[in-house]
Amino acid sequence: MSERLFGKVVIVTGAGQGIGEVYAHALAREGASVVATDINEQAVRAVADAITGGGEHAIAVTVDVADEESTLAMAERVVAELGRIDALVNNAALYSGLQPGDPFAITVEEWDRVMAVNLRGPWLCTKAVVPTMRAQGAGRIVNQASVAAWGGASLLHYAVSKAGLIGFTRSMAKLLGADGITVNTLAPGQMATDWTLTILSQERRAQMAAAQAVHRAGEPDDLLGALVYLCSDESSFMTGQTLLVDGGLVMP
Repeated sequence: MSERLFGKVVIVTGAGQGIGEVYAHALAREGASVVATDINEQAVRAVADAITGGGEHAIAVTVDVADEESTLAMAERVVAELGRIDALVNNAALYSGLQPGDPFAITVEEWDRVMAVNLRGPWLCTKAVVPTMRAQGAGRIVNQASVAAWGGASLLHYAVSKAGLIGFTRSMAKLLGADGITVNTLAPGQMATDWTLTILSQERRAQMAAAQAVHRAGEPDDLLGALVYLCSDESSFMTGQTLLVDGGLVMP
C-alpha cells in the first residue's frame, strides 16, 4: 500500500460491481476512506464489507444518481460520518443491458434513462458535493467517459452521453478551478468486463484489439494508475482534461 490517498474521503458511484468495485478496492488500498455507492444496496454493502474485512475503510451508501434527493442525502451522510469529501468518482452509468444495433430503433424511454443516469447523474452528484469541496478549498472530481465518445453508432445513446460528459468536465473545470477543485475525465477503451464479453463476439473483440496500438483488451486494473493520480494531490494543476486509457485506439 503506497497510501497516496491517506486521509482522503473518496466517493465512488456505481461501486457495486464491475469497474466501480475494482475502483473502490484500489482507492482503499491507497489509504482512502471509500464511500461505495450504488443503487443496488446488497451489492454495494458486500463491496464495503469486503474492503473493511481486508483492514481498510469503507462505508456503503445506497444512491440513485439520477435522483436529486438521493444524491443530496448521500453527500449529507458522508459529511456527517466522515467529516469531508475529497474526491468524487462519477463512475455509475447505464451500459450493461444495452444492446448494440440500429440507433433509430432505440426507444425514447431507453434514451431518456441512459441520459438520466449517464449525464444527469454526474451533474447531480457533482452538485451535491461541491458545497463541501468549496468550503474545504479543494476537491477532485473524476468523470468516467469512454472511447465511445469519439463515435459509437451501435450504442448511440451511450456514446452521446459519454461525449456530453467530456463537455460537462470542461465546463465544470472552468467553473470550479478558482475554488481549488479539479475536474477531469477518465476514458477507458475496450475493457474485458462481463458485459463486454457478453455482447461482443470473440471475433469482434479481436478486431477491436487489432485496431489499437496495444493489441489486447484492457483490464480494469489498467485504469487504476490514472484513477489514483486524478484523485490525488499529484493532479492539483491538471483540470478539464481527458485521459484516454485505451491501448492507443484514439489519439486526438
